[in-house]
Amino acid sequence: MNVFARGAKSVGILLLAGLLAACSGENPAAPGEDGDSQDAQNVQSESMQADAAGDNPFFLASPHDFAYPPFDQIGNEHYQAAFERGMAEQIAEVDAIASQQAEPDFDNTIVALELSGQLLNRVSAVFFALSSAHTNDEIQALQQQLAPELAAHYDAILLNRELFARISALHEGRDELGLDAESHRLLERTHIDFVRAGAALDEEQQQQLREMNARIAVLQTQFSQNVLNEVNDVAVVVASREELAGLDEAAITAAANEAEERGLAGQFVLPLLNTSGQPPLASLSDRELRQRILQTSLSRGSRGGEYDNRELFAEVLRLRAERARLLGYDNHAAYVLEDETAGSVQAVNERLAELVPAAVANARREAADLQGMIDAADGDFALAAWDWAYYTELLRAERFNFDESQLRPYFELDNVLLRGIFYAAEELFGISFAERFDLPVYQEDVRVFEVFDVTGEPLALFIADFYARSNKRGGAWMNAYVPQSHLLGNRPVVANHLNVTKPPQGEPTLLTFDEVNTAFHEFGHALHGMFSDVRYPSFSGTRVPRDFVEYPSQVYEMWATWPEVLANYAVHHESGEPMPQELLERVLSAQQFNQGFATTEYLAASVIDQALHQLAPEQVPDADSLMDFEAAALEQAGIAMEEIPPRYRIPYFSHIMGGYSAGYYSYIWSEVLDADSVRWFEENGGLLRENGVHFRSSLLSRGGAEDAMTLFRQFRGRDADINALLERRGLN
Repeated sequence: MNVFARGAKSVGILLLAGLLAACSGENPAAPGEDGDSQDAQNVQSESMQADAAGDNPFFLASPHDFAYPPFDQIGNEHYQAAFERGMAEQIAEVDAIASQQAEPDFDNTIVALELSGQLLNRVSAVFFALSSAHTNDEIQALQQQLAPELAAHYDAILLNRELFARISALHEGRDELGLDAESHRLLERTHIDFVRAGAALDEEQQQQLREMNARIAVLQTQFSQNVLNEVNDVAVVVASREELAGLDEAAITAAANEAEERGLAGQFVLPLLNTSGQPPLASLSDRELRQRILQTSLSRGSRGGEYDNRELFAEVLRLRAERARLLGYDNHAAYVLEDETAGSVQAVNERLAELVPAAVANARREAADLQGMIDAADGDFALAAWDWAYYTELLRAERFNFDESQLRPYFELDNVLLRGIFYAAEELFGISFAERFDLPVYQEDVRVFEVFDVTGEPLALFIADFYARSNKRGGAWMNAYVPQSHLLGNRPVVANHLNVTKPPQGEPTLLTFDEVNTAFHEFGHALHGMFSDVRYPSFSGTRVPRDFVEYPSQVYEMWATWPEVLANYAVHHESGEPMPQELLERVLSAQQFNQGFATTEYLAASVIDQALHQLAPEQVPDADSLMDFEAAALEQAGIAMEEIPPRYRIPYFSHIMGGYSAGYYSYIWSEVLDADSVRWFEENGGLLRENGVHFRSSLLSRGGAEDAMTLFRQFRGRDADINALLERRGLN
């Protein structure tokens, strides 16, 4: 998922919205102390020493091509000084813009703002990326310290009255300035973003806003850090190998190695992902262990102790509601959705209400089928949430004559990446890839590829970070270390992050089908960043509305199962033999299988997100009532099913603590566009170069430089049709 929020602001302001708040949450990582903690003091002391020595790598442009970060030169001790100098430089730049005697014009105000904060951008891009992908105690402590400082920094820009007066004067006369379309849009977006940030409030209201923003920033960071620490703290310990019956040998070895690393030699540790469901549930035959895993997963953040997130979340929820009211909105969802393609709370509520009944009906049919399997096997119990994945795999094997264990030997990571993901891009867009071994990386498993355009010219750098680590947050996401911009002369450096379990030394990395799909999805985000062809960094790549940003990445998922692509990468990791045609056909025929479950668990999380963020301040539940509110919201929406927990529960719902607050609906909203676009590709011959050229030129390359739905219509030739989505998910 994309870590950048959208808006026509300076890059630095975008980094706050996208990196500090974070998405996919999505975003940040693990717990730290208050700003005056000993860890933070140590970081500050070390950074001051580095500054005095003059060896801070952030103070100079990168020595590498593409402005690729010099990871081998960057240490924890460099961040503090770079942030301090970066913030000071940008404030000086903004003050100079705001106080200049010259009358405001587009170049001396809007472009100058766009150019401000370049040191801050460099350090922010690396720091917040690694706080998610490769964190440590010092980064966590500094993250806590920086949260309110950065919130105050960007408030000082967005609430600068002199600056806003210049922007407003330009905005009022915008049609007389003779601007090109992208510049005109930048001026409009800048004005909108300043107004939405509170620039038009009076001084007393702005002071209230500053205090709210600072507090929210601290709490969001604490929440995200708690999520990572909690998931590490509650990893499931298994005493005997016999309990792991059903897991493949590689997974058992990985669990033994994890236990060894934790000082539990002779036992087995199953780490948890950030979702409610956990991969081992599909394989483990021991029902008691399945129950323990799922109940542990669902308890995260609400079981008491230092990582309990309920109180934090309730306070953030109340502050968001109060902030929205201060800015003139009924609630936080109304504030957020006004600026998305959805446009309103009503539109989102109607879409969710439209989808819920069919999804639940599908899920109940699926539940009945699974209960039938249990009864046929003389199982004397009712289907429970911890049984769903296990019996689904048995039913898949029975109905389609294959299961995940048959697929994984054909999904070796390198083949998926080079012969699948890259191959599809090569065929569709004419680009090519070459691995770079001369560039430094922040962790030994990370790989870097140079991407060449159809002309053979260098286009971008792609960073691949696929393995799970205890110091890496859960989920999968994309981020841009260097966003493309003709104004700055920047070519893109983008990264994909997954959480694939690393196999024992010497063993191949075999992916599940879901992991394959996720890898294709995230590369769709990467292409959006790599193909960016805009002047202003505020519009670069994935800096588009949240309910549009998932659309191009979801379209790219189609190539994972496109017959030509699948046949190219789905080869046995030992023999090199292609996946048997009959197995391939069974995989493709099972595309709608278990879609009732998948749609219901996703919609349940979306319903919770909207219910929470459509509350007025006085309606926000306290910490003790938060989980009851979650249950009541699901009941009221008609989507409560004991057998299907929401994909995320409130205390570990990182998306909505970060950049997807009131925005988790975005995936299904984007999927309407995605499904209709897949239909266009199918109608126009599929994996053809001319199709890729059209998609790239009409949509992917434009980033946020044009209205999102205008771009969709440029590509598709009309508005989206929801029927393609309904057919895909079996909801029609």
